[in-house]
This record gives sequence, structure tokens and C-alpha cells, in this order.
Amino acid sequence: MSYNRFASVYDALMQDAPYEEWTEILRSETRIGRLLDIGCGTGELAVRFAQAGYDVTGIDLSDEMLAVAREKADALKLDIPLFQQDMRELEGVGMFQTAVIFCDALNYLRTEEDVKKTFQSVYNHLEEDGLFLFDVHSTYKINHVFQEQTFADAGADISFIWNAFPGAEPDSVEHELTFFVQTDNGLYERFDELHHQRTFPPELYKQWLVETGFTIEGITADFTKQAPSENTERIFFKAKKSS
Repeated sequence: MSYNRFASVYDALMQDAPYEEWTEILRSETRIGRLLDIGCGTGELAVRFAQAGYDVTGIDLSDEMLAVAREKADALKLDIPLFQQDMRELEGVGMFQTAVIFCDALNYLRTEEDVKKTFQSVYNHLEEDGLFLFDVHSTYKINHVFQEQTFADAGADISFIWNAFPGAEPDSVEHELTFFVQTDNGLYERFDELHHQRTFPPELYKQWLVETGFTIEGITADFTKQAPSENTERIFFKAKKSS
């Protein structure tokens, strides 16, 4: 998957994302310290975490996304080291008191083995008793909210059409996105993106965390303190690195 063009329109697509709610979850569940933001994308959360007092390091697979994140950090005069790495194979980035994978970035992993590798990679970069927070789409959201749906927005500079349809694997979805971006001469340029996401039942995430060596501290739903239900759309996990 190429993020070359997608990085330039990502923030427009995510302009209504609940970034402040993710930030509040971090504040309420952790102490300020060294934080690894995995799948940081264009840095919207990383800069908020840094402004809240955390010593943030950002990781993303896309150089293009990281370039946007660097511009944001520099504009705000924030010292946020950014590294182009695969979450499944983190190396040389140091040790942290907290690691997060927010905004359903974990759902871009397509196999059970990829998720397990990521959990181990995170575990290896957490200090003793370090905390790991992440969220994923629920199977309900993948199968009953996204599937066969069309979302669209017509902006002055950027417009998009977003079609979602079933993926090849169980509990997966293909996001087919078409963007129309206004150029300097006033005309609109079209480009297309195809993104794949997959999730797993919470019981499997819990099992894989425990097998890795984590202790489960909490599993909650939709930015609340409530346990997930059958209609939950986003599931949050909090785990601690055990001795």
C-alpha cells in the first residue's frame, strides 16, 4: 500500500476524528513519561501527547506520513523523534514506560501472526510494569457498520467517495477511496486508494497478550469505562508488562 498521495489528504479525511478523547484516555490511564506512539501517521496524536507533557517518540511505516508529522512538530517547536519502522519489527528506538497503538492502526495487520509479532515487539520495548494501550474495530463494526456502505464528503479543496466492502478474510473490510483534490490551476485531480483492515474477537487479543507476557488491566468500549457489548464499535485494551 502506498501512502504517497494519501498522506497529503489524510487529515482532511480524519478532521472529525475524536483526537481529544484518545488524549484523555492516555492522560487518565497513564503517568507522564516516555511514550512510544506506534502508527503515529501524520502526528495528530503525537503532538497532542507531547503538549500534554509526555516525552513522545513516533513510529510509522510511511515516510510520507512521517514527513507531515515532522512539519507539525517543527511548527509547534516540539521535539518528537520520528522513525520509519514496521510495528511488527521495532528495533533501536529505546525503552518506554508506555506504548500506544491508537486510531485502529492495529487493524491494518492482516494475520494472527502479524498481531502476535507486534505484541512481542511492543513488549520488548517496554520497561518493567510498562503499559500498552491500543484500540481496534469490533467485529460488529467491521461486519455491520462498514460493509457495503458508502461515505462521501464534498469540500472546497478536497472531496472523497469512500466505499466499503467485505475483505477476503473473516472479519475484514476493504476501503475503496476516491479523492478529488483541487490543483493550483483550479482543476481537480483524481486519485484512488485501497485499504484493508481486519479485526479479531476480543478474546483472541486477550489470549495473545497474555501469551506474550502481558497482564490485562482493562478492556473497555467506545471511549467509556464500560465493558464491550454486542453493539460496541471500538474496543480499548490496557495491558501491563509482567515480570
